[in-house]
Amino acid sequence: MSRPTIARIHLDNLRHNYRLARRRAAPARTIAVVKADGYGHGIERVAFALSEETDQYAVACLEEAVALREAGLTQPVLLMQGVHEAADLRVCEAERFTVVVHDPHQLEWLETVSGRPDIWLKINSGMNRLGFAPADLEKVRKRLVRAGVRVTGAMTHFACADDEQSQSTARQTRIFDQATGGLGNITRSVANSAAHFRDGQAMFDRTRPGIMLYGGSPMLGRYGPELGLKAAMTLESRLIAIRQLSPGDAVGYGETWRATRSTLMGMVCIGYGDGYPRHAPNGTPVWLRGTRAPLIGRVSMDMLAIDLGDVPGAAVGDTVELWGEHIPVDEVADCAGTISYELLTGVTRRVPRVEAGESMRLNTGSDL
Repeated sequence: MSRPTIARIHLDNLRHNYRLARRRAAPARTIAVVKADGYGHGIERVAFALSEETDQYAVACLEEAVALREAGLTQPVLLMQGVHEAADLRVCEAERFTVVVHDPHQLEWLETVSGRPDIWLKINSGMNRLGFAPADLEKVRKRLVRAGVRVTGAMTHFACADDEQSQSTARQTRIFDQATGGLGNITRSVANSAAHFRDGQAMFDRTRPGIMLYGGSPMLGRYGPELGLKAAMTLESRLIAIRQLSPGDAVGYGETWRATRSTLMGMVCIGYGDGYPRHAPNGTPVWLRGTRAPLIGRVSMDMLAIDLGDVPGAAVGDTVELWGEHIPVDEVADCAGTISYELLTGVTRRVPRVEAGESMRLNTGSDL
């Protein structure tokens, strides 16, 4: 392997996080959200790791659901964005996928196509992305009954559950509860990851933990470890060069950082071509030799620079953690002005995912 840059996946931590979600949701049951390639961790790897923990998965689209079946997983799968072609309904029926319906054009497909998978209705309780207005729900239900379609559930999505000061979640919960109260004995679901950490939040029948499974915090101003979550991914590389800088020396494109004193600089073999955020500013922390070191200069496509002044004994070949157990991904996201969801799902394909404990031959060679 020519580059020493990997994403180390901690499946025990993934299971720990799922069990935490399950405890916080009880007596409601949990659905493991594995969309976006398992939030960048590998959808098959994640799903198999949770196969003895969960009895249902949730994905965004049909391709993700089919990938689970092709991997040999048999649990029910919820397609949260529904289908995008009428013919896909037949596939969903054959594979026992439950399809979320959120728009009149999807109703028309169900009325005209022979495929009849189980359906969840998406309710627009105030986020105003997808979903039927509560006032239209009874009309929608009657259309589906006439079409011979079985409605087994209803869901909504919260806009501000991450903000503990917002009253929006309580309002959306009331709207959803009132709108779905007359739908009979169906499964009702409102809780995303953030809802698991809101005191007194109604969980209804099923919750949908996503980012929390992977160790990212769903709450504003709080990092995953504060919530009892463990990092499911450690993004790491190695030092490939060390250089002594003199006062006045600049580093990187645009000369955005300049030494004010004699500075020992280390180059790390990772950059925005690997998914590390280009807009991470000076001072963004990394971890090596048991301590933090700050980023200096602009992140390049294939490498970045760090100040080694407070890292005694640093040497070429040292492992550098960009995020993981010691540097929460939420902290890097805060520094870069984004969210952990984007960082985890943005790790590129050229970064191998390696399960923790798996041996992998690495060296310090690199095509720079």
